[in-house]
Amino acid sequence: MKNRILLALMLLVLAYPKFTYATQNNTKPRIIITADPELDDNNSLIRFLLYSSEFKVEGLVYTSSQFHWKGDGKGTKFMVPGREYTKYGLNLCPCESYRWRQDERFIHEAVEAYEKSYANLKVHDAGYPTPAYLKSKIKYGNIEFEGDYSKDTEGSNLIKAVLLDTIAGPVYVTAWGGQSTIARALKSIEDEYKNKNNWIAIKKKVTQKLVLLPSGEQDNTYATYIKPNWPGIDYRQYKNGPNYGYGAQLVANAENAPLLTTEWMQQNISSKGAFGNIYRVWGDGKQMVKNDPFDYFGIDGYSNEELKKMGYIVWMPKQQKGSWLGEGDTGTFMNILSNGLNADEKDSPGGWGGRPFVPDPTTYIDPFSNDTTKVKALVISEAYLKKMAAAEASNIAFPNFFPAAQNEFAARMDWSVNSNYKNANHAPIVNIKGAKAINAKPGDIIKLNAFVKEPDGDAYTIKWWQFLKNKSNATINITNNSSLQTTIEIPKDAVQKQILYIVLEISDKGKNSLTSYQTVKIFIK
Repeated sequence: MKNRILLALMLLVLAYPKFTYATQNNTKPRIIITADPELDDNNSLIRFLLYSSEFKVEGLVYTSSQFHWKGDGKGTKFMVPGREYTKYGLNLCPCESYRWRQDERFIHEAVEAYEKSYANLKVHDAGYPTPAYLKSKIKYGNIEFEGDYSKDTEGSNLIKAVLLDTIAGPVYVTAWGGQSTIARALKSIEDEYKNKNNWIAIKKKVTQKLVLLPSGEQDNTYATYIKPNWPGIDYRQYKNGPNYGYGAQLVANAENAPLLTTEWMQQNISSKGAFGNIYRVWGDGKQMVKNDPFDYFGIDGYSNEELKKMGYIVWMPKQQKGSWLGEGDTGTFMNILSNGLNADEKDSPGGWGGRPFVPDPTTYIDPFSNDTTKVKALVISEAYLKKMAAAEASNIAFPNFFPAAQNEFAARMDWSVNSNYKNANHAPIVNIKGAKAINAKPGDIIKLNAFVKEPDGDAYTIKWWQFLKNKSNATINITNNSSLQTTIEIPKDAVQKQILYIVLEISDKGKNSLTSYQTVKIFIK
């Protein structure tokens, strides 16, 4: 995610597979990744490939955005007023291409690193797809210009084919860059069927099937085409979750900060084989596009002021060499993981990707908005500040999932270089006996029993807790939160039709402690 604006605002399994919905039902979520060649897209893609055993990967698609576009190769010059290439004293466009390497193939390179790691990964989880399969899913989408969905591409055709196939949904489609390739797939479907008798049925099918997982609106095609013409599409955004973005260490709490340091990154990520070699960290000596004025991350040995004199736009201060750089797109898919939080469900209180939210159109400003006048007006508006303060006051604390997510990332990186199952750590297998959805009345007492299988024989901790969705949730009394058998009491003031969530969290005591969950959903009658 290109969260420079967000950052600026902040600064003012296994051989024994996890017991999950996916493994119980022999299903995996279908997902298509669309990405542009930003540094954090590269890093998010590495983490995603390490989780590819959890998904049916239907596509890995290059796309453009306001930050990266290839051009048509015909000398055509292009620009959108107000974009970053006209700010900060720059006057880079109209231009034929913007921040796009001539031989750009970062998705191919990530899959090639996966291929070198595949034999080891398969030892730890037989569900990893073959490198040949993943290579077959790499396509170039609408990459010529920002927001251009005027013609079909192999990437848009892939998305179109998946949306029209006979397999039931959902199909999760991420937008780590712009949404022009997704828009083209939808426009092509509309153009093909809108004058046919089955258009209503086709549109309903696609609308119900597609789940969009955006990293913001990076080319305005959602606002100008997708939303007006396909208003029923499930468009999921998340907040309050782990900060995977650029400069996460600048605002990290005491628990998270150690997981972003040079020492931790070197020990757990950068040193881990083919993936570690291409994972971007501060001061690594690399640039995705030579002389890119916004990509000074790999340059070491210069101060912020010296970098500015060299022509770089230093939009966030340099960090320690080898430390965390960013994975701003990772949150788009982390709620789809089958880790037992069931965060893929629309009514879920959230997961490793954050809490689902529907933005208030009267106050929400997309971080990639071009309307700087509106942004400034909202910032200085007393009414806006009061409204935002009230909204913040109504929020409830969100669990800190970052350590668990980061530890599992480290474990999977370890799998990629470790050919011996016994020499690596694997997440506990957790199950709660009986139904995972319970009807209850105020005052009811419910017994919950669980069992755990620890693949590596590690000791583990047990914790039951209530996952609060909002302040109106009744607080459940948990009599013993550190035993596999516990009793919960539904408060007598619980409101009918409310849904409450109880989570069992099991964390092993192996290397890079791994955490699994099971969730019980309680419907108040």
